[in-house]
Amino acid sequence: MADQLDRAWELSEMHLREALAHCRPLQGESRTHCLECDAPIPEGRRKAAPGCQYCVQCAAELGG
Repeated sequence: MADQLDRAWELSEMHLREALAHCRPLQGESRTHCLECDAPIPEGRRKAAPGCQYCVQCAAELGG
């Protein structure tokens, strides 16, 4: 029984780490133009969301 509980705990921790990694803001340089529609990404967005790859509209449509 302990082995099953240990395995369940390990899986739970792994899923939590993965979920948290997706919640953290991207690091690195932001794009100047959206990957989806090629519209310019305003400087304010690039500063507010470091590492952004999409304009606000495309990010909303893509769920990001």
